[in-house]
Amino acid sequence: MKRDAFASCHPIVNFVYFASVLAFAMLYMHPVLLAVSFISAAAYSVMLNGRRAVRFNLLYMLPLLIVMALVNPAFNHAGVTILFYLKSGNPVTQESIVYGAASAFMYVTVIVWFSCYNAVMTSDKFIYLFGRIMPALSLILSMVLRFVPRYRHQIGVISAAQRSVGRDVSQGGLLRRARNGLKILSIMTTWALENAIETADSMKSRGYGLKGRTSFSLYRFDLRDRALLAILAVLIAIVAAGGAAGFSAARYFPSIRLSPVTAFSAVMYAAYGVLCLLPVIIQAVEEIRWKFIVSRM
Repeated sequence: MKRDAFASCHPIVNFVYFASVLAFAMLYMHPVLLAVSFISAAAYSVMLNGRRAVRFNLLYMLPLLIVMALVNPAFNHAGVTILFYLKSGNPVTQESIVYGAASAFMYVTVIVWFSCYNAVMTSDKFIYLFGRIMPALSLILSMVLRFVPRYRHQIGVISAAQRSVGRDVSQGGLLRRARNGLKILSIMTTWALENAIETADSMKSRGYGLKGRTSFSLYRFDLRDRALLAILAVLIAIVAAGGAAGFSAARYFPSIRLSPVTAFSAVMYAAYGVLCLLPVIIQAVEEIRWKFIVSRM
């Protein structure tokens, strides 16, 4: 992952940003807002993870989007604009196709946003924000967020060790492969339980969750963070006010009806675009500043 200027901000700024974009992505089904959120999430994921994000989006997210968009009309037959009939006699409507595409975009967008969240909001940041408020829950959530990458690494280590003694899932017949797979799963489960117990004992011995306990932190809420938080508050207020005024309204059944584009709705769309693209804008400004500093050396 390349160095991200937005990730270096205070954790409260990161958390407020991701909480807002995720909430708006799940609440608003207007095509303009869906497109803005999807493009912004894809751009930020590529900026964070480079080729790995491009591969992830093309190999997993794009097929998922297409499948979800195609499956919905086969099961959802609501809508007044009938395009054709299936062999079963069920109609395929324009409304079900558009709604399927909108739902698919929303689902994929939320997944991509969460991939960006996992790259920026580390377990240290999460514990820093919620360790004093809800220590037990914050510890559990931070451990859960680390499970997938840690478990993938550990299961690779176990599989390599089992392969060296001829007990990998790729060796032997079908029954033997199944037994080897169960053996690896058993070892993995034992390691996970032992690791959880060790983590709990370690945190308890350090006084985690005790009243009055202090903790070391490198995070400082400076002037830049105050300015970004103020900008976030203004953008979130504009988008929320626009949604409350009905500028994000989108009806797909029984007929498609979207809120008209007006001067006020355009302001909301622009604010939503700036909100979603804020990390990309910050990174671009930082790179321009860095190039300017280097050019003057």
